[in-house]
Amino acid sequence: MVYRVYVEKKDGLQNEALNLLGDARTLLQIKGLEKVRIFNRYDVENISRELFETAVKRVFSEPQLDNVYEHLPVESADEVFAVEYLPGQFDQRADSAAQCIALISRQDKPLVKTAKVYALYGEISQDDIEQIKKYVINPVESRVASLDRVETLEQKIDIPTEVKVLEGFNSLDESGLAQFVREQGLAMDNDDIKFCQDYFISEKRDPTITEIKMIDTYWSDHCRHTTFLTTIDSVKFEDELIQSAYEEYLSARDEIGRKKPVNLMDIGTIGAKLLKKRGLLDKLDESEEINACTVKIEVDVEGEKQKWLLLFKNETHNHPTEIEPFGGAATCIGGAIRDPLSGRAYVYAAMRVTGASDPLVPVKDTIEGKLPQRKLVTTAAAGYSSYGNQIGLATGQVDELYKPLYEAKRL
Repeated sequence: MVYRVYVEKKDGLQNEALNLLGDARTLLQIKGLEKVRIFNRYDVENISRELFETAVKRVFSEPQLDNVYEHLPVESADEVFAVEYLPGQFDQRADSAAQCIALISRQDKPLVKTAKVYALYGEISQDDIEQIKKYVINPVESRVASLDRVETLEQKIDIPTEVKVLEGFNSLDESGLAQFVREQGLAMDNDDIKFCQDYFISEKRDPTITEIKMIDTYWSDHCRHTTFLTTIDSVKFEDELIQSAYEEYLSARDEIGRKKPVNLMDIGTIGAKLLKKRGLLDKLDESEEINACTVKIEVDVEGEKQKWLLLFKNETHNHPTEIEPFGGAATCIGGAIRDPLSGRAYVYAAMRVTGASDPLVPVKDTIEGKLPQRKLVTTAAAGYSSYGNQIGLATGQVDELYKPLYEAKRL
């Protein structure tokens, strides 16, 4: 039997719902929306009724903070929809709940599935509803869920007995390859898939679906700095300051005799190489790490001179950006801070240079074909959550830099 419960924050604690209401009215310009309610829905199987009732109070909710319902109390709502993770996506809320129940029962983990239910109230049109759905649902990881009860949470998966060979892949023309990329939902563009095709033609065989999927995964910025290592062979400027900085970079390349291709990674690391070439980094503590460094310094600690190591960390896995909205690593500042902490160093300050411009721009002003600025990057100071992983920042100061020139123009 599948048990179901709905959990909602009590009045005065409904921050998530209030934030969505504010975003819808300001960013989406849906003035007729008057109220939003958000429920966390839990479905549980392979559990006794007694254990389920215990879990409702000790796992699924906090009695002092949450209201619990067996049935959705949304009869007067103008629209109700639920959102769940796509099959195969990790549901951290469900997994944590299952582990907690197992700790209580001292038995195997039950099956748990969660969804988030949204109830909208006000004078809203079908177009308004679709805008809100588009805003809260990331199609890469989630989808609209059914509001109906289910008989079982067991997923029946057909296990293939052999790896599928993509017969005819090598004979696809340009339009055929483009259609293949769309159908498979690949991160590669047309030039990328043509490069793959040329390789398998040289192998005199069609690829397997596993090979194509593995290559496509490697195309992600998470696995390979695709964006940062892309060769820059043609540059045009609309800003004199940026042009001057780029010319200074080219001059630095000449001074150190740099022969490798021009790319964003080289631009970001050229400064340290130039200072080292000029003999100005005599206190640099060198290692094989290429995006972090340690400088030997003396620190006055209550009158006592102590030898310290000053750590710098540059984290390029900043998801999402306009250039790569889906293939990033979502580590952001959290990744930059993780490494110094692992070396038992205190993180004094951090800065995030985003792949977006002002996140307060209304969604209707988003460049066609792009994610809204708010989706790309948001600030904790403004009271809403960030796509970047900022959980557990062990530092008191995190600055964010937004400039119109950071708004990528590539469609």
